[in-house]
Amino acid sequence: MATEIILISISGDDRPGVTASVTEILGKFNAVILDIGQADIHHTLSLGILFKMDDDVQSGHILKEILFKCSEMGVQVRFTPIPEDEYQQWVGRQGKQRYVVTVLGKVITANQLSLVTKAISAQQLNIDSIKRLTGRPSLREQDDEKIRSCIELSLRGELQDKAGLSAKFLELSASEGIDISFQKDDMYRRARRLICFDMDSTLIKTEVIDELADRAGVGAQVRAITESAMRGEIDFTESFTRRVALLKGLDESVMIDIAEHLPLMDGAERLMTVLKKFGFKIAILSGGFTYFGQYLQKRFGIDYVYANNLEIENGKLTGRYLGDVVDGKRKAELLQLIAQVEKIDLRQVVAVGDGANDLPMLNLAGLGIAFHAKPKVKANAKQSISTSGLDGILYFLGYRDVHIDAQ
Repeated sequence: MATEIILISISGDDRPGVTASVTEILGKFNAVILDIGQADIHHTLSLGILFKMDDDVQSGHILKEILFKCSEMGVQVRFTPIPEDEYQQWVGRQGKQRYVVTVLGKVITANQLSLVTKAISAQQLNIDSIKRLTGRPSLREQDDEKIRSCIELSLRGELQDKAGLSAKFLELSASEGIDISFQKDDMYRRARRLICFDMDSTLIKTEVIDELADRAGVGAQVRAITESAMRGEIDFTESFTRRVALLKGLDESVMIDIAEHLPLMDGAERLMTVLKKFGFKIAILSGGFTYFGQYLQKRFGIDYVYANNLEIENGKLTGRYLGDVVDGKRKAELLQLIAQVEKIDLRQVVAVGDGANDLPMLNLAGLGIAFHAKPKVKANAKQSISTSGLDGILYFLGYRDVHIDAQ
């Protein structure tokens, strides 16, 4: 008895009951569904069902009934026979690697999408599906902070040149003003459980040591030391020690005032609400100060805070710090330690930061995101976000607005 494999393609105005009616007919004749997919774009339905029958007489009855039913419902239908060897070749491609590309920007133009998909095609990767993660854009939206578009492309195939594709995406991000994330689509991507943040210029919009220095009247001196460290003339620990020394005598009341008025990064509130709702463990790993990290900890219910402790005596800063300096190497060590304590695989960890001293933890985590970082940091991180606030991270995790805003 010959096996027939047929692809049903249905299109037209979306309405309730189309899928139910077609599958009911297939079920009546005991057809086996091999694959199914459906999409709705602006009330227009696109439904595909691949089925097989071992009785070619029965398949004729199926097609006739489906044709009449689709005519009755006012939708178009097309039937395409699929050779068995062609189907087997398609099945054989299932074992190939799967990847996800996320494209995020204020708007996504046709030209931008063509450049991204051309880079994907050059790697001989197939696009299996495309879905929108953000809500449908309003033509009347005036709030620039709320304007964003994000789509996710699911890919399959054997990647030819990962470094080359990453370099191309970095180039497109810079030239087109979009963020592009490229991730392996595996169980770890779907089960992130720990997220570690830098604090200054990441969770908050300022560098607290600069705020303290300005209040102490030594802002220019502190910034000069910072710039020297950035040029590689002195290391982070020496730079940190010299800057803290300049804060000697500053009253603790100044720290309280700064802590109570920390300017949160755009999207931080939304991101933290969703992360806590979905059970993430959250950590601050900062080269800044514990004093301020603890304010954020109380506000958002953050699980871990590791930063630098300023010594305070008689209500004033002594110009010294307590314990070891939290530098880039220490951040990576702490991330690994927290993951071990929480029994979380490193591939389930997300790290977010903006500076060169964040790179060790960004590269250790399964998903490392350079947030509004300088080009050198972006070039050395796995992923980057420059077009949105912190809540853009949610799209890299695969969340959709329809789920986020329902919380």
